[in-house]
Order: sequence, then C-alpha cells, then structure tokens
Amino acid sequence: MKVTTWFLRAGLVACLFVGCAGIVRGQSLVNEALSSFPADTIRIEYSHPAVLRSLPNYAALRQRYEGPRLQDLEESFSKLGIQENDVDELVLGWQVAGQEWGFYGLTSGRFSAKALADRAAAQGIAPVALGNHSAYCVGTGEQANCVVLLGDSLGAFGSQATLRTILAVRDGGASSLGSNGAFAKWMGEAQTKSPIWGVATGPAVPDWFKGWMPNQTDLKLDWAQAFKAVEALTYSIDPGETVHLNVGMDCTTSADAASLRQVFDGLRLFQQIAWQNENPGRPNPFKSLEIQANDRHVSVELQATYDTLMSSGTPGKT
Repeated sequence: MKVTTWFLRAGLVACLFVGCAGIVRGQSLVNEALSSFPADTIRIEYSHPAVLRSLPNYAALRQRYEGPRLQDLEESFSKLGIQENDVDELVLGWQVAGQEWGFYGLTSGRFSAKALADRAAAQGIAPVALGNHSAYCVGTGEQANCVVLLGDSLGAFGSQATLRTILAVRDGGASSLGSNGAFAKWMGEAQTKSPIWGVATGPAVPDWFKGWMPNQTDLKLDWAQAFKAVEALTYSIDPGETVHLNVGMDCTTSADAASLRQVFDGLRLFQQIAWQNENPGRPNPFKSLEIQANDRHVSVELQATYDTLMSSGTPGKT
C-alpha cells in the first residue's frame, strides 16, 4: 500500500504546482474566495508558495505527485505567459452537479493584463467576453482551462461556465460561499499556519479518500456509505523535515464517530499488513498513524519521511 496515495497526495498536488510556504496565511485571498465562489461549493483547498523548491528531491517529488489535472492547468497557464514564479497563493474550489464536477479557483500573484493579451494573441488565442472581463481559454469546449484577470494581483480560472458563475457571484447576481454559514465556519476552523489546508463536505468527503486510496477493489469498501455520517472533513499538511498530515471529521452523532473510528482501525490494519508484504524489512509508516474519536469528532494524524514518499510507488490519477 502506498502512504502518499492514501492521504498525502490529495494536498501535495496543489502544493507541488504552486509551492509550499511558511506560516503566513493568505487571509485576503480566502476572503476573496468566500465572496467569489458559489454557495454550492463543496470543497476548497488553500496553498501558499515559498519553500517547496528547497525541499529534498523537489524535482522528483513534483514529477511523481503532480497529477494530470494540475499538469494540464500548469501547461495552460504557461501558454498564457503565467509561470510558476508569478503565483503567490492559490485557492481551489469544487462543486458537483449530477455526475459532473466543476473545478475552479482564484490565484494571487504578479499578473499583467497586457502581457496576458499579447501572449494569447501570439498563441492564436482570441479573448472571450465574460461581462466586462476578457477570458483566455486553452483547449476546446467544457474541458478548456480559462483565465480571467480581476486585477494586477488577482486572477480566476476554470471553465467558461464556472467563470461566469464566479463573476455573477462577485457582482451580487448569485449567492456566495460566504452565505453558506456552515461551510464558512468549517473554513474558519480549518485555517491554520499550515501551508496547505482544506475543507470537504457531502460527496467531496468520500471522493477525497477514494481518489487516492490504492487497491480499492481489494478493500471492497463502500466509500459513500462509510462516510455518509461525516458532515465535514478538514485537513492540513505541513511539509518540514517530515510531511505531517492532520485530518478532522465532524460526524452527525457520537455513535457515528465511533463507527467511523472502527473503519479507520480496519484500514490501518489492512495498510500495515499490505506494507509489510510489499516492503519486508522496511520501516512501516503506518505505525505513526494515530486515530482518535472524541464525541462527534474523529481525527487522523500521519507523518511520513520524504524517503517514504519517494519509495511508495506510482500514485493514482486525477
């Protein structure tokens, strides 16, 4: 079993795209997200750039854990002249409609409307009018990655449809995430000094887990059923000498929390046995996995070294 593809990769992909930072939190960008993202957003993730390039094996880590979706987004930015060093902060958002997931975000950094327009023209990319703004899209149809600058230090990205929604929210024509009192409360609880943190609710909770859990067919676990009583999941990732992950889950009742802890106890045992079978004689990272239940809250903590990250195999796809 691969430790990174269970818990760590979900946050690392965004971190590896824009970099990780020290303790400064981007309160202003988070506030922008609250007033820009639609009220039916069910997951957000914040990350802040700074010191990732100084981490051990940065290039190899980036290549291994940056998923196809983030790679595609990075390539789209690059075609429009926006490079990694231009980005200071990032807030990603997700919503779901039927079987489809919407993916969008805000970024702060150093941007130039003229430079963006010139680069797009050189690439043969025509602007798309979205109200009073011009969007530039790389790709075709609903899969195109579009970028619109909201100022010299603020940009939004997503599909044309999601950008229209974001602009409508900012103009007061649609309800914002900030109007969702429960989600805003969980965001406040999730915000820490960690360079990466996030919140997931509803179907985003099992999706956060099952998207990164390897060998799911061996587990035969109904992810939606296992997490149906979880009202919200919050997480933070601290990459230092080791990578430290904290996950908290608020359940509907204390009995639900106790049941969920039993699920995690089983997962831990499964992972420990699988690791020993696949990596005999090597230190088992799952020995550091701590699971606690207190009333309606379940917490999970895990630490892993960078050597473990590099040796834990090929991650899943997203």
